[in-house]
Amino acid sequence: MTYRIEGLAPEAFEGLFSMTDGELAACNAVRVTADSAFGFPCRVSLADAAPGEELVLFNHVSNDVPTPFRTAYAIYVRKGAAPAAYQDEAPDYLDRRTLSLRGFGEDGMLKHGLLAQPGEADAQIRALFERPEIATIHAHAAAYGCFLARIERN
Repeated sequence: MTYRIEGLAPEAFEGLFSMTDGELAACNAVRVTADSAFGFPCRVSLADAAPGEELVLFNHVSNDVPTPFRTAYAIYVRKGAAPAAYQDEAPDYLDRRTLSLRGFGEDGMLKHGLLAQPGEADAQIRALFERPEIATIHAHAAAYGCFLARIERN
């Protein structure tokens, strides 16, 4: 069983960085500057921003399905971030966090969930994909809830 994790396409977010703070606020978004090497996970690059990097924090629909599990929550995107892709491995930005892993079926319904402690991301992703009813997994930060990645079965 194999899986892939891809960052979001940056083109969808480029316009955010040319907006004023007032324009961002009207979109329920905010410009932030990373002040530590941990805590600002970019959904495009699948990496934490470095201190001093500019990001925009905004609400993103991560599970756009016609079920009770339609989901939208806050994500960060770094200015100028290049999209990342991983095959059969979890990026460090997932593996160093405690994760809530939510397994969804083709019907958009939640089928099973697991917690992954730091260092357990790959093993817990594989454990969820051992269940044939799971088509995709959503990884969220367990404490703050931020959407971190969509993990697709290959």
